[in-house]
Amino acid sequence: MNKYTITALLANKSGVLTRLSGLFARRGFNIDSISACATEDANFSRVTIVFTGDEYTLSQMTKQLDKLIDVKKITLADEKDSVLRELLLVKVPASADVRSQIVEIKEIYKAKVVDLSPDTMILELTGIPTKLDAFLKVIEPYGIIEMQRTGVTVLARGRHTLKDRDCYGDNI
Repeated sequence: MNKYTITALLANKSGVLTRLSGLFARRGFNIDSISACATEDANFSRVTIVFTGDEYTLSQMTKQLDKLIDVKKITLADEKDSVLRELLLVKVPASADVRSQIVEIKEIYKAKVVDLSPDTMILELTGIPTKLDAFLKVIEPYGIIEMQRTGVTVLARGRHTLKDRDCYGDNI
């Protein structure tokens, strides 16, 4: 099984994201990460979906997504030719006796302290998903009170844009 990152350009209309995610649910495919936002053009939204599957799953999902009228373009992100990032916020217990240890760890991973209370600390880390996973593994022994990840976002390197990339269908 492989992880695939699909980026899609959608009409910026109510219910489009629900229909898109519903395609995965109806076929029994789990979405590992989803990130959606407005674009530089108010008529379009952009969604990035990460899921695990084989080549057949990838083919089926792109064909099904392409059938949705409001999906304007679908591309498979090439990790070598793209910048992928995800944001993590994690709240950890940070009593005075372990606070300096947590600060040392956050320095190694280039995380930021975004909130500090007498007994907790909220850390922010941005990077590729494997970096965030590694950070969580190291910080886990201190206890994780709460955490949230944004989901992967991706942009192609250079002058390429989603609009000028090759797509999986003729629905442009």
